[in-house]
Amino acid sequence: MPAVTVEHIIKTYGKKKEVLALNDLSFDVAPGELFGIIGPDGAGKTSLFRILTTLLLADSGKATVDGFDVVQSYKEIRKRVGYMPGRFSLYTDLSVEENLNFFATIFNTSIKENYDLVKEIYVQIEPFKDRKAGKLSGGMKQKLALCCALIHRPSVLFLDEPTTGVDAVSRKEFWEMLKGLRQQGITILVSTPYMDEARLCDRVALIQNGAILSINTPAGVVDEFSYPLWAVQSPAMLPLLNELKALPFVKDAYPFGAYHHVVLNNAAAENQLHQWVQQFAVTNVQAKKITADIEDCFIALMKN
Repeated sequence: MPAVTVEHIIKTYGKKKEVLALNDLSFDVAPGELFGIIGPDGAGKTSLFRILTTLLLADSGKATVDGFDVVQSYKEIRKRVGYMPGRFSLYTDLSVEENLNFFATIFNTSIKENYDLVKEIYVQIEPFKDRKAGKLSGGMKQKLALCCALIHRPSVLFLDEPTTGVDAVSRKEFWEMLKGLRQQGITILVSTPYMDEARLCDRVALIQNGAILSINTPAGVVDEFSYPLWAVQSPAMLPLLNELKALPFVKDAYPFGAYHHVVLNNAAAENQLHQWVQQFAVTNVQAKKITADIEDCFIALMKN
C-alpha cells in the first residue's frame, strides 16, 4: 500500500475561485521513499502539503496518508505525520529544550522516549538548549524545527521548502540528515525550489502552475530530454543570446550561469551551430556540448 496517494486533487482560491492553485494532481509515494516536489514559488507546493497534512480542504479529489483519508480520518493522520512548514513556526520566546518538550507533550510522548530518532540532529543544537528559539541562526532553527516534527516518531514526514534561506553548508547537512531518516523507514516528502536538490531524491514530481509536468527518478527526468544541448559563451552575452534565439536550427536558448544553454532542433543542427560559432562577429566565442540537468528538463517541460 502506498504511504501517500493523491487522486485528481483540485484546489482554488478567491471568491470566484479564479486562482487555480492545484490542477488535477495525481501521484503515489511508496513507503520509505524520499519524494521531492520540485517547482518555483507559487507552483502549488504549500497548498498540496497543507491538504495532505489535513490543514486545508481540497475542492475536489481524494488523498490518503498511511491509508487514511485526509478528510474522513484527519485525527488519525495528525498522529502519524510530521510537518515542517516553510516559515519558522515554533515558539520564539521558548528555549530550544522547551520547544522540544512542548511538542513531545502534545503527542503524549517525551524526548527520552524517542531520543534515538532525533539524537544525531539534536546533539548539534544541544549546546544551545537554553537559548530562545528566536535567537537561533537559520541553520539552527531548521534543525530544531526538524526535531520537533520528528519527536513523536511519525511514519510520514512533510518538509515544505526546509532549506530556503539557509546557507549552503546547512543545506548539505540537512540533506545528510534526511538520508539518515530515510534509512529508519520514514517516508519523506520534501518540497523545494532548488533544482539541484532534486538529484538527492528517489523520485521527483516537477510542478508548475499547480500541474505536474513529470514524475520520474532524477535520472529518468534527464533521460526524457531528447534534444542536443550546448553551452555557448562570449564576452558579449546579451547580443549572443539574441543572435542564438534568431537561428532557425535553435529550438531554445536561455541564460544559465556563465553560459547560455542552447537547445537544438536535432542532431544535424550541431554542425550548423559549429559553423555559425566560427562566423559569429563577436570574438572569443566558446561552445561545448553538454548533458542536460534537472533545470534544463524543467525549462523544456514548462515551455512545452
